[in-house]
Amino acid sequence: MTSQHCILIGAPVDSGKRRAGCLMGPDAYRTAGLAPALESLGHTVEDLGNLDPEPHAPDGYDGYDGNDGLVFARNETIGWTARLAQAAEDALESGLPVFLGGDHSLSLGSVAGAANYAAKAGRPLFVLWLDAHTDFHTPETSDSGNLHGTPVGYFTGRNGFEGFPEVSNPVPQENVCMIGLRSVDTQERLALEGSSIRTHDMRHIDENGIAGPLNRFLEHVAQANGMLHVSLDVDFLDPSVAPAVGTTVPGGATVREAHLVCEILHDSGLMTSLDLVELNPFLDERGRTAHLMVDLCASALGRRVFDRPTRSYQ
Repeated sequence: MTSQHCILIGAPVDSGKRRAGCLMGPDAYRTAGLAPALESLGHTVEDLGNLDPEPHAPDGYDGYDGNDGLVFARNETIGWTARLAQAAEDALESGLPVFLGGDHSLSLGSVAGAANYAAKAGRPLFVLWLDAHTDFHTPETSDSGNLHGTPVGYFTGRNGFEGFPEVSNPVPQENVCMIGLRSVDTQERLALEGSSIRTHDMRHIDENGIAGPLNRFLEHVAQANGMLHVSLDVDFLDPSVAPAVGTTVPGGATVREAHLVCEILHDSGLMTSLDLVELNPFLDERGRTAHLMVDLCASALGRRVFDRPTRSYQ
């Protein structure tokens, strides 16, 4: 196994949706032993601590239904996007960044920054989106106004993100693969049907398995000499095994399916950056979701079946 320099970047983003708690996510991953797990696999680990968003003054945006809270959340998310884009671009110079979220709006910045770095390196960026949701909205199409539902729309270059940092290197739609979908509203579905994004919902997984579509996507990444950003949302998993998320959708991936995805990612050697998002420790049961996410990260970085720890939550 090739040793990696893993750079942990805490992103306590809690501005992308209404239900608070994701700001505690980065420290929950640390408490669950993420750094020791990666070091036990022979990797070096550098923890940059928790970042802060760049200050962003109110810009006169009226918000959704005149809601001042959403105006604040939008401006804070803009600040996070700028800070995380630069952090991703900087970290990729020396290692594999692991973004510890934080809600999924952090991916507006992490993916945009990875795309900027890939462009400088003369390589295309690909994105594997492991999520119950497509997050393909824009601030204009979202009924809720929650910005954690917009990152894919942002980094693929959709319109409607006035005031956000310019997306200098949008990720081509055909370079995005979504696996695990099971909650897609009408506007997103119609937008996706007119796109070239690869989508695999849980019915497709039930009927065909999870390895096939993933391997086909990874073959495309390898053939293009691409860099691969993986964004893993807690709600990719079934809430029976990962309850610590504010957007539970029954029927998600099993523990074995999720580990298989991560094992295949490691075998491919293609992953260059990773998000761990939407962990809300306030909703967890004795840390079980945080531990599972740490185990999945370890699988993506080389932990094999026989190396897994046995856990008891009694």
